[in-house]
Amino acid sequence: MNRLLVIDDDIELCELLTDYLTPEGFEVETVHEGEQGANRALSGEHAMVVLDVMLPGISGFDVLRRIRAGSGIPVLMLTARGDDVDRIVGLEMGADDYLPKPFNPRELVARIRAIQRRAEPKPGEPAGPIPHERLVVGDIELDTGTRGVSRAGRAVELTSVEFSLLEAFLRTAGSVVTREELVKKVLGRRLSPYDRSIDVHVSSLRRKLGHHVGKTERIRTVRGIGYLYALPPEQAGKGTPGR
Repeated sequence: MNRLLVIDDDIELCELLTDYLTPEGFEVETVHEGEQGANRALSGEHAMVVLDVMLPGISGFDVLRRIRAGSGIPVLMLTARGDDVDRIVGLEMGADDYLPKPFNPRELVARIRAIQRRAEPKPGEPAGPIPHERLVVGDIELDTGTRGVSRAGRAVELTSVEFSLLEAFLRTAGSVVTREELVKKVLGRRLSPYDRSIDVHVSSLRRKLGHHVGKTERIRTVRGIGYLYALPPEQAGKGTPGR
């Protein structure tokens, strides 16, 4: 599906995006207020939502909250340039990515394509049902087929981005992975200057999984480089944590 829902009260911008995105192969529906936008986003008729933070009536955050209460549809938020608080809040609430206004339409297309690629089969993978693979590291178990995650046997609800981030961490447990690698693997794009989105997703993942496993920090920040997901001593040297 290439049907996009754009929720933004700037009618001229919506018209511009429709004119730009249509030749790129997208079918665009535009809505200019929050209540209707939330209802349309939950209709199941779209592949992705482009959502502005500033909306009349209910805010973009309220719309995102309603969407996440009933759907995992990818959401790309449009925020005011320089407003880091809006970006962080949006990501913490479950947005997949953000783009500050004003923006180049080509950058919007690039972000949309990156989100799409995360849902597509990787080269060499079958296009049919995703094969079940279980990754187990310490108290965390992840199933790639059902996209289920549990901690010590109890289910943990993650967003699509958080799931992909955790999968990347489990596959590299015990080794440092750079922020550049994570942005490429998880967000499907290059790391840009002052982009802290991956750090916000890591922070959210820490909060949901617990900061420590016993006395060991679960996801350790390696300053100036990236992150390291702790590999329990009993699993060290055993290779890929799948079974």
